[in-house]
Amino acid sequence: MTATLPRILVFVPMYQCERQIARVLERIDRHLSPWVHEVAVIDNGSRDRSRAAATAALTGLSIPGILLLNDDNYNLGGSHKVAFNHAIAGHFDWVVVVHGDDQADPADLIPLLEAGAFGQDNDALLGSRFSMGSSRSGYAMHRVLGNHVFNLIFTLAAQRMVADLGSGLNAFRVGWLREHRWSNLADDLTFNIHFLLTLIANRARFQYFPISWREEDQVSNVRLLRQAWRTMGMAWGYLIGGKAYLSKAHTVRPPEGYPSTTQYENPRRRSHSATGSTGPR
Repeated sequence: MTATLPRILVFVPMYQCERQIARVLERIDRHLSPWVHEVAVIDNGSRDRSRAAATAALTGLSIPGILLLNDDNYNLGGSHKVAFNHAIAGHFDWVVVVHGDDQADPADLIPLLEAGAFGQDNDALLGSRFSMGSSRSGYAMHRVLGNHVFNLIFTLAAQRMVADLGSGLNAFRVGWLREHRWSNLADDLTFNIHFLLTLIANRARFQYFPISWREEDQVSNVRLLRQAWRTMGMAWGYLIGGKAYLSKAHTVRPPEGYPSTTQYENPRRRSHSATGSTGPR
């Protein structure tokens, strides 16, 4: 491997993932270790034994790993902001998002990594559960149909093809994050939609890629009817407001209002940091 490869941070948002987090970290280590420079698990105040399970799993990784605990419950969008700030401060080139509930398979990134998609020609790589080549297991048909309807609505509203409003496997170029505003976006589960619209509004270069998706022992935090109503409101807001809609404050927290505390650093990360190495292992 050469020193010209991008420095990649894998961000794993975690909330009540005691049963899944070890599987997620093992998959990341098994499939992505040749490319990844650090794994950051960010816990949003889990009340089960998620942090203990994550600590045990991080210990055995061949990749440098860190466990952060949000100082407050920032929701999924807020955890993204913690990760983006961590990636910017750490001078990473890309941040990959792999949800801690083990629904997405990080191995789906391998073709993109091998093809050199993590370069300056792309600003984002977005996993799609509904593109040709994707697969789903345990995903109810009414939810599949509902997602297709919303994808069409947002395609029409944004005038750009939308293949998924937000899956558990995405990647963002850190240089693009430095140059654009996202701290004002929603902190809840709608963050992914707001961020997608921000990519579109700013003419970001992104592509969708097919992913495999499964629902086994995960517990969803989504209230479908309320989420559907809010999603429709975002499509309408962007249709009539465009960038002005996105520039509004969709959160009450200031940009600096997302502190987190380090809970654990694995030995590989300490060794990696101590040598001052910033290139591939």
